Amino acid sequence: MTRIPFAAIALTILPMTAPAQSADEIAAVKQMFAPLLVQSYQAHREYCGMIGLDENDRMVIGKARRGDTDSCLPRDPENAVEIIASYHTHGGFDYDADAEMPSVDDLQSDMDEGVDGWVATPGGRLWFLDGQAGVIRQVCGLGCLPQDADFVEGVSGPIPERMTLDELIRWFEG
Repeated sequence: MTRIPFAAIALTILPMTAPAQSADEIAAVKQMFAPLLVQSYQAHREYCGMIGLDENDRMVIGKARRGDTDSCLPRDPENAVEIIASYHTHGGFDYDADAEMPSVDDLQSDMDEGVDGWVATPGGRLWFLDGQAGVIRQVCGLGCLPQDADFVEGVSGPIPERMTLDELIRWFEG
């Protein structure tokens, strides 16, 4: 697999020949997250952006913006005529943060904006957030993306592969 240099992520254009979550989209998102996660772990900060389609229905991944330890304000990609998804990392591993799955705010924000979302975790999980259905789903599990060297497996307990918004709310309420 050819890696996209982090600097090139500012305007990566890939053919979008199938609907959301096509093999091409998943491959592009994984490729985008790989170098971004390394920076996120080192800085202990979230990095985020938006994904759109250009006038030729090609996927455009916006340049990542550095956020705080638990929040980030994404920017839209240049040349996008339609925004289809958000993306962000969950920063470095922290015993006090339940960062191995998207938060309620992550899913609710995408639902409010009418887009889908992608979240990468310190354990190397990749999540898809369905902004219309209000459901999160693991696209690939533990270690499918680069893991934070400080990551400790099992701290958050068993991680479900799919949850609705209501289930996610109950999960975080304890």
